[in-house]
Amino acid sequence: MRAGRSRRGLDWLNFFVADVQTGFGPFVAVYLTTQAWTEVEIGFALSLGTLTAMISQLPAGALVDALRNKRLAAMLALLAIALSAVLLAALPHTLPVLVSEVLHGFASCVLTPSIAAISLALVGRAALGERLGRNSRYQALGGAIAAGVMGLVGTYVAPAAVFWLTAALTLPSLACLAMIRGEDLTQRAVPLVARSEGGGRLIDLLRQPGILVFSGCCLLFTLSNAAMLPLAASMVTRQAGDEANLIIAACLVVPQLVVAGLAPRFGRLAETRGRRLVLIIGFSMLPLRGALLALVQHPLGLVVVQALDGISAATLGVMLPLIAADLTRGSNRFNLCMGVFGLAVGLGGTFSTSLAGLVAGWLGAGVAFGMLGGIGLACLVLAWAAMPETRAPGPAPDLAAARA
Repeated sequence: MRAGRSRRGLDWLNFFVADVQTGFGPFVAVYLTTQAWTEVEIGFALSLGTLTAMISQLPAGALVDALRNKRLAAMLALLAIALSAVLLAALPHTLPVLVSEVLHGFASCVLTPSIAAISLALVGRAALGERLGRNSRYQALGGAIAAGVMGLVGTYVAPAAVFWLTAALTLPSLACLAMIRGEDLTQRAVPLVARSEGGGRLIDLLRQPGILVFSGCCLLFTLSNAAMLPLAASMVTRQAGDEANLIIAACLVVPQLVVAGLAPRFGRLAETRGRRLVLIIGFSMLPLRGALLALVQHPLGLVVVQALDGISAATLGVMLPLIAADLTRGSNRFNLCMGVFGLAVGLGGTFSTSLAGLVAGWLGAGVAFGMLGGIGLACLVLAWAAMPETRAPGPAPDLAAARA
């Protein structure tokens, strides 16, 4: 099949994009801690990146909807992420780090919907759930391998080497992007993302109960989840010293392996049994993880608890674009809807690290983890009580036929 080359390119694009993105987040917290940054300063820097992504989500989604060439948007985003990594590695001072976080936040909110749009245009709606699960599997494998390599590099070479490696990994990402043929996307995109006269405006999207409820779930999810590993990373750095990078790498690898195993299954389950069931399974891990992190002190215990993060990550990674596709049938506003959900994710992430840092500084890390778990419980209750089923009515799709 001629489209086989494009599908393989998309597989490996997800793999290497995950490699690139792994260099940010927890490794930034560890790196800045070694540079004598305080918890509040680290929290502010991380929150600035998520704030930038939050502000950029809606215009970025509308821009990706408007662009016919989704691959160009993905390419520019990858180049911007490479530049942000170079800034972190070369100039770990206040202004360059803040500029790096802003650049990374903007580029990420362009890259994610671009890849989702490429996936939708390549396989169509009927096979989108399984395709998103496959995307998540390759992202998880790439993230797991990158986390292990970056942990070793950060420990035995230099903390800054993590970000030089991150910048270098954009090169294979760009090569995989080039494997995706524009013809394969154009042929499928026209009937699947047809324009309509109504329902395409932002206000029309916000009138849909499903979009409002799932946006609330996304906000609560990241408000609970975003700060858990960075807060644990700060604790581990103080306890484990030079071995902190290895512990954090393990905390990243274990959940990624869980995602690799579960994401395609979650995609198929969502297509055959519905979206709500998968959401409830994934969101139930948040309060459990928060409670366990409040109790576990040993660094290796944190690695075990982090396995639960893989279940939650597999859920949101597959369900967010899948539910966006469900709720924008018949319109060309798939990426704008992704932007609405991304805005909710950004709001939660923006306040999560700062809030957890303040609570940990005032009342201790155990109380901060308990608070984050309580927010996760609210996310679960909202999904269970108010989230409508968005899968198209009728019999489950024939996934084998859709893949063919």
